Formats: sequence, C-alpha cells, structure tokens
Amino acid sequence: MNTRSMIFTLYGDYIRHYGNEIWIGSLIRLLKEFGHNEQSVRAAISRMNKQGWVTSKKIGNKSHYFLTERGSIRMEEAAKRIFKLSPDQWDGKWRLFIYSIPEEKRAIRDELRKELVWSGFGTMANSCWVSPNELTKEVYALMDKYEIRPYVHFFVSQYDGPHENKKLVEECWDLNEINNRYEAFIAEYSQKYIIDKNKIQKGEMTDAECFVERTKLVHEYRKFLFSDPGLPEELLPEKWLGSHAASLFSSYYRELAEPASRFFEEVFQEGNELTNKDSEYDVFQHPLLVEEK
Repeated sequence: MNTRSMIFTLYGDYIRHYGNEIWIGSLIRLLKEFGHNEQSVRAAISRMNKQGWVTSKKIGNKSHYFLTERGSIRMEEAAKRIFKLSPDQWDGKWRLFIYSIPEEKRAIRDELRKELVWSGFGTMANSCWVSPNELTKEVYALMDKYEIRPYVHFFVSQYDGPHENKKLVEECWDLNEINNRYEAFIAEYSQKYIIDKNKIQKGEMTDAECFVERTKLVHEYRKFLFSDPGLPEELLPEKWLGSHAASLFSSYYRELAEPASRFFEEVFQEGNELTNKDSEYDVFQHPLLVEEK
C-alpha cells in the first residue's frame, strides 16, 4: 500500500477528529504497523506538504503536520461519501460542465479531469462532463482553484431525449465494471468480517490488529470514490451491489471501531506527552457510530 495514500486514509479516518494535527513521530509509529519505514513516511508527508494538503509547525524541536484548508475540505467531502449508506434522491436534473482551456494552460487539464472524476462527473464528449448530482458548490470551487472561469460554462438542465436517462448513464460510466469491483469487495470482506467479528468477541484480536484491519478496510473502500460517481437510485441498474457493499463496510467498520480507536489514541496521546502539548480534542465520533447510539 502506497505510503502517501495511507497517510491520507489516516488523516481522513482518525487525525481529522483530533484537531487535524499529528506529531511526525506518532505518524511514523502508526504506519510502522503496515510495514512503512521512517524514511518513506517523511518523504510522503513532505510531498503532501509541497502539494498543499498539509502544512507543518514546530513545537519545541518536534515537527507537527496538520491539514490545510484544502486538505480539510477534501477529507470532509470524502467522509460524507464513504459513510453514506444509501444513494441520494434525484431532482431529475443534469449538471453539465463544459470547458475550452487555452493551450498555454494545458497543464491544468489533466488535474481538472482528475478532480471532475473524483467529484463524480462522467464524460459525454471531449471537454463536456455531466453529473446528475448537486455539485454546484464543487464546480465553482474548481473554477476558482484553477482560475478558469473565463473558459468554462456550467448548465443545470433536463435531458429531453431521444433516449431514456439511463441511456445517458450507460454512455458516461461503465457501471458493469464498477459493479464487478463491488462484487470482488463483497466476496473478500464478507468473509474477513465474519472471521474478525468472531475473534473480537472471543478477545483474540489486539487493539493494534483492529487498527490495522479497520485502516485497511477504509483504505480499500475509499478507492470507490475514484470510480463510483454516486448516482441516484433512479439511475442505477436493477442488480446494483453498491448498497450491499456499503452495508457490509458499515457493519465491519462498527465491529473494529472501538478497539482501533483505542490503539490510535494511545499512540496519539504518547506523542502529545512527548511534545508537552496540552490540547484537548473532541471525543472520536463517526456518523456510523453516533447513529447507533
């Protein structure tokens, strides 16, 4: 598992609930559980710093890394999608994003495409992207981030044929491929869930092992953010496995949550004590866990 990608997972699932900030020593300690060494962690966090996802500050002679505003916004967006258990209701409208970026700004195009895919847009034609989801806020944020307002057009409209809306979906996304990925996820993790649930109930899994398994679970499941556009239920195929996968993820996550959080907090607090940092953080909460209470 890529070190930088794992750091993103830790920030999204743990660190953002504890002030968005962590001592580099604690981060190295946590990633050691996955076989990542100190050199790879320092290189990855340095790269994230240069890319504007995190920034650092010194407390004594210790370096702490915390999410930038950009990083915090991305983590919040990702969490909302990861922990959403069912598709949104559709308002029947489509969002069209069309751009014509000049040659001197061509370096922006690849980055913009990646952002559009991550947000859930599909390509209808060259430089013409479409989504049934309410993404107005995200679209205008992209316009400002890349300073491309003069080169884009954004429409909110209805599809008027000559085909059905689902035909448009088929042309913009390969839902069969995404469904196959969900099927593979379900096949692997339904078995792991049963095994780990039994181990936890018998006291045969340590907090550290639960931390590793929960982080791997979130890390694997969040990959769907880069392929599944999160379409409304009305536009999904009859045998869609996304909801089944979300339910499995939720159940498995709940089972691992408490012991995994204990391990994270132990490492995190040790780092605080080593830097004489007397900050208070909110008690760890996730929508999935709050719901159950």
